[in-house]
Amino acid sequence: MAATFTHSFDTPAFTGAVSFHTTLFIDGDWVEPMETTAKNQIINPTTQEVIASISMGDAMDVGRAVAAARKAFETTWGLHCPGAERGRYLNKLADIVEKQEKALAALESLNVGKPYDTARDMDVAMTVNVLRYYAGWADKVQGKTMETNETQLAYTRHEPYGVVGQIIPWSYPLLMAAFKIAPAVATGNTVVLKPHEMTPMTTLKLAEFIQSAGFPPGVVNIVNGYGNTVGDAIARNPTIAKVAFTGTTETGRSIMRASSDSNLKPVTLELGGRSPTVVFDDADIDEAAEWAARACFQNAGQSCIAGSRILVQRGVYDDFLAKLTEHAKALEQASGDPFLKETQQGPLISKRHYDRVMTYIEAGRRAGATVHTGGEARKGTAAGGTYVKPTIFTNVSPDMKIAQEEIFGPVAVVLRFKDEDEAVNAANATQYGLSANVFSNNIGRSIRVAHRLEAGSVWVNAAQSVHAGVPFGGYKQSGIGREMGEYALNTYTQVKALHVGIRGIGK
Repeated sequence: MAATFTHSFDTPAFTGAVSFHTTLFIDGDWVEPMETTAKNQIINPTTQEVIASISMGDAMDVGRAVAAARKAFETTWGLHCPGAERGRYLNKLADIVEKQEKALAALESLNVGKPYDTARDMDVAMTVNVLRYYAGWADKVQGKTMETNETQLAYTRHEPYGVVGQIIPWSYPLLMAAFKIAPAVATGNTVVLKPHEMTPMTTLKLAEFIQSAGFPPGVVNIVNGYGNTVGDAIARNPTIAKVAFTGTTETGRSIMRASSDSNLKPVTLELGGRSPTVVFDDADIDEAAEWAARACFQNAGQSCIAGSRILVQRGVYDDFLAKLTEHAKALEQASGDPFLKETQQGPLISKRHYDRVMTYIEAGRRAGATVHTGGEARKGTAAGGTYVKPTIFTNVSPDMKIAQEEIFGPVAVVLRFKDEDEAVNAANATQYGLSANVFSNNIGRSIRVAHRLEAGSVWVNAAQSVHAGVPFGGYKQSGIGREMGEYALNTYTQVKALHVGIRGIGK
């Protein structure tokens, strides 16, 4: 009997018992690691209490998962399973996830600390959308025919790579698993996926649903483990034909090196960001401040596209800052237990990450920036939780550490600019290029500035509204390749050109 853990919820948001497996999911079955007996304790970030202990694999388990994935690719998936059939599997999985939305949201809130309503209405709901979106694409991956001459037929096929390795972060574990798995299996690949060691619970639950949906054994395999063991083994395994990773830029570089050392496998990297929010003096300031607060502080600022570098035109700086401060203070009062209806901000993921964010806040103070609001732990919330007040820095220079480096917490810096050129130059003055937000009622200026910004995604008079059909990825050191939309199909397929001689023509 595979090891499982059951957590009983008795909260205002959700009541009931939810179980999840605590082992590895390989070849359609729940198995213990081959050699290691290591367990990782999963911590509730709201209370710092232990939730469960998860079995941790190593390189040998990655090898076992890769073998299962390769067998599935060669026998029951890949070119052996028509696209329409792959789409039916994904649609069935989407139906199961939708029916289990409350249980999944409860697990996500327990493990990550995000508000339950957010987990249900955003993370789980978008997971369903992503699965259904790629279910629709599964039988529509197609090549082209090319005119050459009358004695030859030339055409292309977009074929799956085979076994792909995937590594996901802790910030949006369920959603990131869907981002990775759905386009990969829709295009005929099989998967070996490593969840983050701190947040495996909803990924393991998703694997249970994959099993229930009837996916052939080995199509999706989940190997729990640490980055320096399981993550490194995924990057280096020569049978894995492609790797997709979401996480920090530093780790992305390591994965790229390891992938190159093994078999020169292609990589898709969705990495860090220090995204600018640009507010012009003709913007709707109430709207801009509300969107900016959401962009800075959603998920306690633990988002790669957090618009936490805010550039405001001089004429509206004071008005905007006052309104942004109101939102920050209101959010401070609405932080607490993720299972309470009034909670809008939960804790940071771990004590270690809390210490990291507080170190950045102290670095800002030492550099001469002013803590306009926040800048300290949130008191009076759930015992032991790692809460940081929504923080706004002013008197910030563009070269300060808090303006250049990704903090990944509820910390915003607000800077003034004079004109459009200064705004664009300041917005682009970073190693990152993941996203940006522009607020202006002048549509010509909005589009002109959006075109000049070095970012993979730009929102105009909005922020962070990611959609399954729209590509997502970064410029510069924010990554390589694109997830989501039709573009993701290209990252999981390789193009084969065929040249067919036609006999009898010209005789």
